[in-house]
Amino acid sequence: MVEPTANSANPFARHFNPALWADQGRKIIPMMRAYGGILPRDARAAASRTLGRLGTLEVRLAANAAEVRRAQKLRWRVFYEEMRAIADGPSRLARRDIDAFDAICDHLVVIDHAVIERPALGAPRPAIVGTYRLLRQEIADRNGGFYTASEFDISGLLARHRGKRFLELGRSCVLPPYRNKRTVELLWHGIWTYVLAHRIDVMFGCASLEGIEPRALSMELSFLHHNAKAPAEWAAGALPSRHVEMGRLSKDAIDMKKALHALPPLIKGYLRLGAYVGDGAVVDRQFNTTDVLIVLPVSAISPRYIGHFGATAERHAA
Repeated sequence: MVEPTANSANPFARHFNPALWADQGRKIIPMMRAYGGILPRDARAAASRTLGRLGTLEVRLAANAAEVRRAQKLRWRVFYEEMRAIADGPSRLARRDIDAFDAICDHLVVIDHAVIERPALGAPRPAIVGTYRLLRQEIADRNGGFYTASEFDISGLLARHRGKRFLELGRSCVLPPYRNKRTVELLWHGIWTYVLAHRIDVMFGCASLEGIEPRALSMELSFLHHNAKAPAEWAAGALPSRHVEMGRLSKDAIDMKKALHALPPLIKGYLRLGAYVGDGAVVDRQFNTTDVLIVLPVSAISPRYIGHFGATAERHAA
């Protein structure tokens, strides 16, 4: 076989870069696994255990590739059909929200056993109505890092707390009829059970405000900047190339009650638990959102909420 050279008449050979192709190959395999909904081996082993129940609702980890694909389909319905995100090729083709991180994450799902889906192929099954994506640090470290690092510089945060166990939370969504206290409480019960099982010390991730015009979000961003900014110990900021200033209004100029009411329920929930917010926001044009960094040390969680769910997650235990 003749090796391609710079003088070759073949245009492909002239632009052949072995290192680039090797890097793309490393990305293709996780993307193929994510497309198929294939779970990591350790996730498959623990997935079938119920993490909590509340009436007809159950929370647990996705048990197989089919359930991961159904969680991706739910994300498509919320992010792309409802919130008008812009789909890339694989997501558009499958009509599922897919990225390479799906292949290495655990997928928390809320299932409603009172609502039975009857697919054209396969047996009837209870509906998946909510989902959260969870990525533990030891898995991220073996697979190229966290999704959050594409928007925020978290390297200093991780380095300052070397030895602590970090858990990334992301891709949270719930179907409209289930956007109520019961479903959110059950999702958080599942997360809390998972945190205890894996001895997690810190939760973090991107949280979104709808819209890509920071000026229109000045009140909400300024409220977070002045009232929830992380202390130096837990500080991290947006990547310089993507940094959007959050402190757009002075503290005196903010109607605090109105600003708090305008925040998305997910962000308000994080704040109630005791979460901090990083420095700077990021505009995510694909998802039509402006993202902030949430950092929630387990040690900072209000004792009131630990008492609510139980120190051993017994409140909604199955």
